[in-house]
Amino acid sequence: TTVQLVWREGVDRFHARDPFPPGGVVEDPATGAAVAAFGGYLRALELVAPPVELTVLQGVDMDRPSRLLVGLDEGAGGVRVTGGAVAIAP
Repeated sequence: TTVQLVWREGVDRFHARDPFPPGGVVEDPATGAAVAAFGGYLRALELVAPPVELTVLQGVDMDRPSRLLVGLDEGAGGVRVTGGAVAIAP
């Protein structure tokens, strides 16, 4: 079980934190599956009007900032999530 904490900065810009202690991770700096579900949630509740691309900023508070882009098409289409990644030392 995980909880996604989100606040809305603007019409299409959100900030998220995704703690996951049951999985042994204090917090995830970028969670594609969670933001995909979040995009579907926003569409289902009609809190955004597709077509739209949302920006979700995550990992800022842990000094590992990420920017995930969530695309929602018109109709009952899917959710697209894109973003970059950086390698970290093992």
